[in-house]
Amino acid sequence: MTKAAFYCGDKTFRLESVSLNQPKDEEVQIQVAYCGICGTDVHVYSGHMDQRVGTHRIIGHEMSGVIRAVGKDVNDLNIGDHVVVRPLSHCGQCSSCQRGLTHICENLVFHGLDTDGAFQEYWNVPAHTVHSLPKDLSLSYSALVEPLAVACHDVSRARVVSGEEVLVIGGGPIGMLIAMVAKEAGASVSIVEVDQERIAFAAELGFSSFDARAPELKETLLNQTKGQGFHAIFDTSGVQAGVDLFTEVAATRARICMVAIHTNKPNIDLFAFFWKELELVGARVYEPEDFEQAIKLLKSKKIDASSMITGIYPLEEIQEAFTPAKKLSMKTLVSVSPDLMEG
Repeated sequence: MTKAAFYCGDKTFRLESVSLNQPKDEEVQIQVAYCGICGTDVHVYSGHMDQRVGTHRIIGHEMSGVIRAVGKDVNDLNIGDHVVVRPLSHCGQCSSCQRGLTHICENLVFHGLDTDGAFQEYWNVPAHTVHSLPKDLSLSYSALVEPLAVACHDVSRARVVSGEEVLVIGGGPIGMLIAMVAKEAGASVSIVEVDQERIAFAAELGFSSFDARAPELKETLLNQTKGQGFHAIFDTSGVQAGVDLFTEVAATRARICMVAIHTNKPNIDLFAFFWKELELVGARVYEPEDFEQAIKLLKSKKIDASSMITGIYPLEEIQEAFTPAKKLSMKTLVSVSPDLMEG
């Protein structure tokens, strides 16, 4: 038997003992070291996704771990490998899959939501979802690969190049990682945020950071770019004010990347898109190459992983991990297997 934390509805997790099953022929069994808490997990915890996940589900997908068993049909992964999981399975038959866009498969299965996830000591997953890690990359930092891959995908979709002015609207974990990846690409990055601690944190990391509630925000941002506006803008806020801002401060032919999931249909100034020949692109999850880029960025230490991890809780305290005290919170990790805990 092994331990697993089940989401049980009503902002509640329950630790249970579950059977340790051998992986299927095309699967590997991973001993989970760390699993991060993402915004989607918080939506589940808050009861917003009960219709999809039910009220007895092991969630979690921002993980790192070590392979402990492999199915008989798995040839390129070995026991002892340090790995992360790209938690997507596609059907291979729909029109998106036929075009090679398997990450936005029309029948996509997201492991950790549609199936049980990584808040358990041992997790059996399809081998095709697994990416190997260098052994010298810490397992705690490796738990950032999945959200960093999101940021890599976003920056790729917006086609950011060196020398451009980039604006990130929303300085949460994904917004901050987007800023880091864009900076590594050679862009000059500004961040707009409402939370004062996050504004200060962004400044500490070397970004130009601005209060989203400032009365002269538009003018301040345009002055930041010497009046030309931003070449690439990422909206991670998910609110109408963010949508209003991105058309107001966009440069001509700017690319605007919609990262946020809007719960209400926003109003968009389409005249600005016509007048300035703007582009609006969506960005959803990631592709395999985004995971590989994220791993390389972490290994090279070009991304400051230590600054992003602002809390680590043992699996037994997962309830507390989802309800931290009011303080700066970027990425909270759960240490799932005690014998793999670092430090």
